[in-house]
Amino acid sequence: MAATASPGAGRMDGKPRTSPKSVKFLFGGLAGMGATVFVQPLDLVKNRMQLSGEGAKTREYKTSFHALTSILKTEGLKGIYTGLSAGLLRQATYTTTRLGIYTVLFERLTGADGTPPGFLLKALIGMTAGATGAFVGTPAEVALIRMTADGRLPADQRRGYKNVFNALVRIAREEGVPTLWRGCIPTMARAVVVNAAQLASYSQSKQFLLDSGYFSDNILCHFCASMISGLVTTAASMPVDIVKTRIQNMRMIDGKPEYKNGLDVLLKVVRYEGFFSLWKGFTPYYARLGPHTVLTFIFLEQMNKAYKRLFLSG
Repeated sequence: MAATASPGAGRMDGKPRTSPKSVKFLFGGLAGMGATVFVQPLDLVKNRMQLSGEGAKTREYKTSFHALTSILKTEGLKGIYTGLSAGLLRQATYTTTRLGIYTVLFERLTGADGTPPGFLLKALIGMTAGATGAFVGTPAEVALIRMTADGRLPADQRRGYKNVFNALVRIAREEGVPTLWRGCIPTMARAVVVNAAQLASYSQSKQFLLDSGYFSDNILCHFCASMISGLVTTAASMPVDIVKTRIQNMRMIDGKPEYKNGLDVLLKVVRYEGFFSLWKGFTPYYARLGPHTVLTFIFLEQMNKAYKRLFLSG
């Protein structure tokens, strides 16, 4: 939202001063990174759950709680933050690009009289921005999946990336630059599904809560709407997410990749692990989605307020 200066102060040509686009994009990326610091353990558990029992009906972890306690027991407290640098880089690339594309398209498609785009056009803008951001963020995503998966492997099979930049350099050198974009299509597909599901379910959930008479338009309402929206979005996007995770973590066996494509992943998961294995890691994925959205907006609002106070109020 535009930050409005106090009456009579900081106005030019009768319009309230707002932060530059570059600052808005920067704050969007920083807000996403701040939220990631809190939800990274859930991302780790989700990725481990999706890789658990790969190719077999027996699973390493019975539940998300079992996965978390096992990781803490074998890898320590530091272990649950494995891959944090990759998670931060993913937000810096994905969130900033998505916000930038969305803002530019939204402004271009706003009418000359200031009329904003309709719901369907907004959804299309959101999906386009999400897919573009996902493409830019795929290298960091590949590094994140591999770094969070490393601890479950025997010591002699671990990749042992020191940080996200070490991971990116080694992947490019050892497997070729195109490997950095492995799983790009399902990553972009997931972004499209997530943006479409979030836009529709969040607005509907918020309206339902407000119409109930028990909520007003405040952070509690936003949080509850985010959690309801997160449930719908998680259910819709998890099969695509597990395809992305498996492809980005796969190894070459006898010179051939473990999976031919996304459809091959889906068929093998259903055949060898059961249909409902497509939703492995549902709990941590869902637990991450709502809070990450809320925390991102909280951090974003605080940074906007600080910028307004320091640079726009004089």
